[in-house]
Amino acid sequence: MTQKIRFHLDENVSNAIADGLRRRSIDVTTTSGKGLIGISDGEQLHFAMSESRVIFTHDDDFNYKDKL
Repeated sequence: MTQKIRFHLDENVSNAIADGLRRRSIDVTTTSGKGLIGISDGEQLHFAMSESRVIFTHDDDFNYKDKL
C-alpha cells in the first residue's frame, strides 16, 4: 500500500501554496486553518508529528527545540 505524504504549512508559508497543493489533491493543513497562529516552532513540530505530517516552513530560524 502506498502512503501519500501529508503536509502541515506553518504561518510563514503563504496560503496560496496550500491552495495550490490542495488543487492537486495533496493533504495539507495550515497553522491558520488549525488555529495555531503564534505557537512556538517546537509546538508546530509537535502538532505536525502528532498528525503524521511533514512540516513545511519558510522560517529561516526555525527552532524545533523551542518549547517542545
